[in-house]
Amino acid sequence: MIDLYYWTTPNGHKITLFLEESGLPYKIFPVNIGKGEQFQPEFLQIAPNNRIPAIVDHAPADGGEPVSVFESGAILLYLADKTGQFIPGALRDRVQALQWLFWQMGGLGPMAGQNHHFSNYAVEKIPYAVDRYVRETGRLYKVLDHRLAGREFIADEYSIADMACYPWIVPHERQGQDLNDFPNVKRWFDAIRARPATIRAYDRAGQINPAPAAHDEAARKILFGQDAATVK
Repeated sequence: MIDLYYWTTPNGHKITLFLEESGLPYKIFPVNIGKGEQFQPEFLQIAPNNRIPAIVDHAPADGGEPVSVFESGAILLYLADKTGQFIPGALRDRVQALQWLFWQMGGLGPMAGQNHHFSNYAVEKIPYAVDRYVRETGRLYKVLDHRLAGREFIADEYSIADMACYPWIVPHERQGQDLNDFPNVKRWFDAIRARPATIRAYDRAGQINPAPAAHDEAARKILFGQDAATVK
């Protein structure tokens, strides 16, 4: 059994995508980040960066005590190695999947995240910041579009690289991007969206957070007002 500490964000969706695809039994423990539940001491024991997602594996491969993992990319890699699914076995193919997983972790996610913040959440709209991150997000979409030319998925076979990237493309309209400008990404996106496991994963999100609310002032302070003093 996998305990998944989760909220309905792109990084959270990565893990439900994997779990639904793999068939691993799991239980979701919602962590409402707008209410500050990520600062609960018991959550910080497994996720010291006070961010979702995190997991606890009660049946690790070594047969020992439960293993906890935080950071979505590390979780995807851990689960892929645990199950032998969605990561290539051959050296060169594995490298392809891993480098695109890290591309998402270091590029697409952070840049799209800043895009979301300055375009949608920032109280003060700063034209330079909005333009900077919308343009960089578009550049990254184009990189992905080139990668997908002539191949069905990022590492040829469906893998954790696709699961990492897809949730960050879902809000493309909010990022100021038109998928018609990126035909290979659009084809790939539509194929993943239609997968039964993807449908199940996003259905779970709708059950947990059926009516995502706009952030009120209290939630904004929790989400965007953190500094060194909030690390306990």
